[in-house]
Amino acid sequence: MRRFLLLYATQKGQAKAIAEEICEKAFAHGFSADLHCISESDKYDLKTETAPLVVVVSTTGTGDPPDTARKFVKAIQDKALPADFFAHLHYGLLGLGDSEYTYFCNGGKIIDKRLQELGAQHFYDTGHADDCVGLELVVEPWIDGLWAALTKHFMASRGKEETNGALKMASNASQRMDPVKPELLHIESQVELLRLDDPGRKDSEVREQNTVNGNQSSAPPAESESSLTHSIPPLSQASLNIPALPPEYLQVHLQESLGQEESQASVTSVDPIFQVPISKAVQLTTDDAIKTTLLVELDISKTDFSYQPGDAFNVICPNSDSEVQNLLQRLQLTDRREHCVLLKIKADTKKKGAALPQHIPEGCSLQFILTWCLEIRAVPKKALLRALSDYTSDGPEKRRLQELCSRQGAADYNRLVRDAHASLFDLLLAFPSCQPPLRLLLEHLPKLQPRPYSCASSNLTHPGKLHFIFNIVEFVSNTTMEVLRKGVCTGWLATVAASVLHPYPRVSRAEGGKAPAPEISISPRTTNFFHLPSDPSAPIIMVGPGTGIAPFIGFLQHREKLQEQHPDGHFGAMWLFFGCRHKDRDYLFREELRHFHQRGILTHLKVSFSRDAPVGEEEAPVKYVQDNIRLHSEQVARLLLHERGCIYVCGDAKNMAKDVNDTLVEIISKEAGVEKLEAMKTLATLKEEKRYLQDIWS
Repeated sequence: MRRFLLLYATQKGQAKAIAEEICEKAFAHGFSADLHCISESDKYDLKTETAPLVVVVSTTGTGDPPDTARKFVKAIQDKALPADFFAHLHYGLLGLGDSEYTYFCNGGKIIDKRLQELGAQHFYDTGHADDCVGLELVVEPWIDGLWAALTKHFMASRGKEETNGALKMASNASQRMDPVKPELLHIESQVELLRLDDPGRKDSEVREQNTVNGNQSSAPPAESESSLTHSIPPLSQASLNIPALPPEYLQVHLQESLGQEESQASVTSVDPIFQVPISKAVQLTTDDAIKTTLLVELDISKTDFSYQPGDAFNVICPNSDSEVQNLLQRLQLTDRREHCVLLKIKADTKKKGAALPQHIPEGCSLQFILTWCLEIRAVPKKALLRALSDYTSDGPEKRRLQELCSRQGAADYNRLVRDAHASLFDLLLAFPSCQPPLRLLLEHLPKLQPRPYSCASSNLTHPGKLHFIFNIVEFVSNTTMEVLRKGVCTGWLATVAASVLHPYPRVSRAEGGKAPAPEISISPRTTNFFHLPSDPSAPIIMVGPGTGIAPFIGFLQHREKLQEQHPDGHFGAMWLFFGCRHKDRDYLFREELRHFHQRGILTHLKVSFSRDAPVGEEEAPVKYVQDNIRLHSEQVARLLLHERGCIYVCGDAKNMAKDVNDTLVEIISKEAGVEKLEAMKTLATLKEEKRYLQDIWS
């Protein structure tokens, strides 16, 4: 069996799932994949590795490699390493990213570039998959082409002894093989319909022929557009390429509980968890604002939780109780919700390297696991749809699930599942004959991730307290019926904070006084980087529309206290570009900003209102933060290019951060008199020097 090393660097499980898919498929193509997380440096050694290397890397934050790759990246970025350190290594890399962010697939690009600098050679061209349009558009053809590229590599390497292969490759650097392009291999490699390795399954169950039409029983034939539950030609009449069934690997036993206590402490976390009371909550927007924004104050005085302005922290949140109960009811497990979930690896599993999910704690109840451990709102991956189809008894429903996970149904999957934010429960409502076992959910649903929030205070101004702000996320889900949903975390936080909310406090009184303050669990984030410059004389530009203003309130509070403590100190200028919809509805921290401006802490305050119409004869106001930045292009360029200033951008990645980045390129190009490409290089240098920092989200 021809062996290759397969490494993945994952943040939320995407890269791991894709690497596991490659590992499963390898055997059928005559290869053996040695699969490891890139953080498991004791399990592999690239310095002596003679087999080809395949790497799947996701991107996190504002273009960083995932946390699991931090140690690896630090090691390979050692400047003392010689240029031929990896000259023996042949590799193929698949990067995952989202083009809504400025630094698309940058996690993979960082590793790719450094491996090249250290002499490693591609045996297969790098793939960059975009979650914005659908990872599978690149991932599937890239995996399809991998097998021919590996075959070509092994054929070229035939005859070389593995024991000295690394040395020979290093000394024969002139015999570099041209990497194979994925799109060529996609044509060369035969596209297979679902493989049938299980002899007990009938062929008719595996290959649906043209005669199966998903809309026969569930929709009128004249329908002009497909829906979640039915398709239209040509998809409804096509032969389908559907993925192989993911192997089962968990054995689940539900045991009556002995009534032991469960707490959020059971939730697995690499970081310490602190349970802290909410001491105050304030609504920052008027009731007629489009979005409701809350400020929450946490009392951290009795913990050793510490933070700097600009830091972010995690809130550990549960799924909505009503959604958990609905799911239990649909799975017909309501009467067993208090039972303990006991997991074992199936003795006869075909899954290579099968391990118990680390995010499911031992001996907890089913209700606890669905509430605190699993992301039940997660958009189901195609592998889950594929598995669900096997537990669907109705023919047209089964066919439709197969269509949605097939290559031919990619557009329908993107529009009706991914972009519609459909959840597992939505699918189970839409396909009533689907009756999956609990095992399937535990194998496929990802970990319920803690939600990150920026600190909106300084501990110099508010000792023992931590402030943060958030919009209560609301959206209409109409996958099966129209339902108004709230964000998993923000909806829960709003409910928890309701008893201490100002200006309309609804404080319940317990006997003998006030009710105890509600509590939440938080944990520190290890990758904090969004800090004030170490030199207080450096000028700074802050760009933070909407709730993106949060870290800058902390910056301003901190700077005010420092200036009080050092009245003779030299402090750089502070610019703030803030934006919101309406001056009178959602101008967050209006009085505080006016205070900082009047005291000279905030030297320049530039505010834009995107929905306010001009009054009377006045000129149309600027609408967005980037418009205001453009109005002050000369000063912005001077601060960044000549005064060693820093620029901080916080908020929405999808539009604002991209538009601000484009505006900065335009300003540098104009004010420095250079081409656009040169201006982009200047911005990249500012980012490397940690003078252009982004804390953005989508």
